[in-house]
Amino acid sequence: MTPSSIIFFIFALTFLVAFIQVGLLTIAFEKLGLSQESAFLLLFSSLMGSMVNLPLFRMRSDPPSRAQNYPIMPRWLQPKLEYNGRTLIAVNVGGGVIPILFSLYLMQHNPIGLLEILLGVGGVGTISYLFSRPIPGVGIGMPILIAPLAAALVALVLNPEQSAPLAYISGTLGVLIGADLMRFSDIRRLGAPLASIGGAGTFDGIFITGIVAVLLA
Repeated sequence: MTPSSIIFFIFALTFLVAFIQVGLLTIAFEKLGLSQESAFLLLFSSLMGSMVNLPLFRMRSDPPSRAQNYPIMPRWLQPKLEYNGRTLIAVNVGGGVIPILFSLYLMQHNPIGLLEILLGVGGVGTISYLFSRPIPGVGIGMPILIAPLAAALVALVLNPEQSAPLAYISGTLGVLIGADLMRFSDIRRLGAPLASIGGAGTFDGIFITGIVAVLLA
């Protein structure tokens, strides 16, 4: 695990504990029909799963155009990347597999129309694509709060009565599609040794979207 991954893990754990203390997690997941135990299991699994990438395939990619520098991070925290001319495409368990499975669960247990889901996911996906950016040598990154705000707004407009589950579905799947899958063509030019669907720069967006979008909806 890289130092930056450790830093995010600590941040996410602190974020989770803070939400528990003020009862916001209980409020958020009561809206989704989950018990407190089920909600904690979902969040804990997502957090732990963020450290697991399931490899899919490798592809040739272009080397970074210049040496990478991360000015917002101290030098000792900057990731030490080893690039060998190929990029491993993987799917992140916490940011990809679990949100997809839970979204399917919500679709089956809530009266949400297919058109509403398509419009919600499409809207958030488009916004995620517009606000995400390829970061050479690293992957795809995007501002954390864009997707939750977009998902909550879209859900409230499309289906106010089912806004909480629709916000989660639209937010998580929208980020996966808009910031990962729609950016797939950029991966060859990143010079990154690993491109993880739902991982790296988009996991924090998906993780926080699932909580904040539900609270706002």
